[in-house]
Amino acid sequence: MPNKPTCSILAAPILAVTVGVSLTACKILPTPSAENGGNPPAFNADKMVGDIWAAKAVPYLQQKAGPFPEVHALAKADPAAAGAKYGNPKKQANSPWTFSVRLEGKIVAANTQSRAATMDVDADGDGKADARVQIGPAMRGTALRDSLDFIQFNDFTNQIDFAQFGKAFNIYADKTVLSKLPRDALEGRSVRVVGAYVIGSGQDLPLVTPAEAEIGPKP
Repeated sequence: MPNKPTCSILAAPILAVTVGVSLTACKILPTPSAENGGNPPAFNADKMVGDIWAAKAVPYLQQKAGPFPEVHALAKADPAAAGAKYGNPKKQANSPWTFSVRLEGKIVAANTQSRAATMDVDADGDGKADARVQIGPAMRGTALRDSLDFIQFNDFTNQIDFAQFGKAFNIYADKTVLSKLPRDALEGRSVRVVGAYVIGSGQDLPLVTPAEAEIGPKP
């Protein structure tokens, strides 16, 4: 006796059944989804940063950061020792060290006319700038991403996703923190920042990207 015909039909909003094939001989299968082998959700760097910002990223920086004068002095004398204490020991071998810092001092200069706005900070009281702080909205580099030891390049599908993830940290910092800072009459005000910077970035001053920032009242 010949075998009875069998078939598989994918469940979908509209089912197409070939004429002459009995539905009693068919097996209904669910439409593929991310859970059962279909396409995974699209990569969303902004959502990923939002999910970890308050829960993991900022607490990590708060715990890891050292006083800027101490960190920078050690970084210039012994980058590896500074990296072990204030940096990301899981960084890629060919990447420069990125350090987590607490920067406190007085604003001695500011550039707020550019989208890549900055303020220069005197951290040791000698009247001269020791660091430059990015206050956006446009910011250079990926220091915030690179300072976190729980984020690795190999966790990402490709270089493009990893780069977008780094950029998303700057966007999120601007949206939640930096866009709320005052922009007028900054010189002479006190400032407190928790953030990260890359040694040897080619800047005249270390370029700090903040995850937290407070500016005091006008003197």
